Amino acid sequence: MKMRIQVLGISLASMTLFTLNPSVRAGSAGIGPSFKGPIGLELYSLRDQFKKDVPGTLDEVKQFGFKYVELAGTYGLSPEQFKAELAIRGIVPIAAHLPFKKWRDDPEGGAAEAKALGLKYAGCAWIDHEGDFNEETCRKAAAVFNKAGEVLARHGMKFFYHTHGYEFQPHGEGTLFDLLMKETDPKLVSYEMDIFWIVHPGQDPVKLLDKYGKRFELMHLKDMKKGTPTGLLTGSSDVKNDAALGAGQMDMPAILRAAKKAGVKWYFIEDESPVSKQQIPQSLRFLEQVHF
Repeated sequence: MKMRIQVLGISLASMTLFTLNPSVRAGSAGIGPSFKGPIGLELYSLRDQFKKDVPGTLDEVKQFGFKYVELAGTYGLSPEQFKAELAIRGIVPIAAHLPFKKWRDDPEGGAAEAKALGLKYAGCAWIDHEGDFNEETCRKAAAVFNKAGEVLARHGMKFFYHTHGYEFQPHGEGTLFDLLMKETDPKLVSYEMDIFWIVHPGQDPVKLLDKYGKRFELMHLKDMKKGTPTGLLTGSSDVKNDAALGAGQMDMPAILRAAKKAGVKWYFIEDESPVSKQQIPQSLRFLEQVHF
């Protein structure tokens, strides 16, 4: 009971100390009465720390209580070396982001890297473009994704695209995101909904989850600082606008309820803010206590 009171208390320091105790947190981080996960961490959240110390930062990931992770680079290590570092700590890599040009120019190489990491999913989070995202770029990207999906499927993995906001340019009766969905083969291409990059361009995560259902197999969980402008199609925002789950302007219970209904298979906390180390434990506590 005393430990429980510490978790629910006001002191962020006590909450962080509790979080960093692996003997208490092991296997239960982020899981609560409503949210059942599986929950992982997008390692890009700790990119600055990884650049200085890969083993030490992975120790922190384990201490947070994460068993699963998504990658965005291996910080000077080979895929095999990075996978070995994860394995030492009992951390399982599920997915990774590779550059768009890798999938465009060398999908077999991308698949080889993903296989060396032992992934279930591999994809990208940005489509290279200049100026506003347009129909021609969208259709070309869809072709790249379908090809990448074919290649990955031969190796027992699945391709995904991570939303980034600029895809919601108006197109016909919908948006270019709708066109991207239409032009990609559901058997080969899945999607990762980053809820920040759905709200930022003025879209509704719940409505998109209801519309496209199982196409969204992965999800980035992050909240948006209250007062952050929305309705923008830039795919860009100050990283300080990332908030701990439940502390921002999003209706997280409604989003989590819709994600569960849609059949999202994997969730990853991503926190790009300069204070991600402080906010990640808060996000885990939110998931453990939220009801929906």
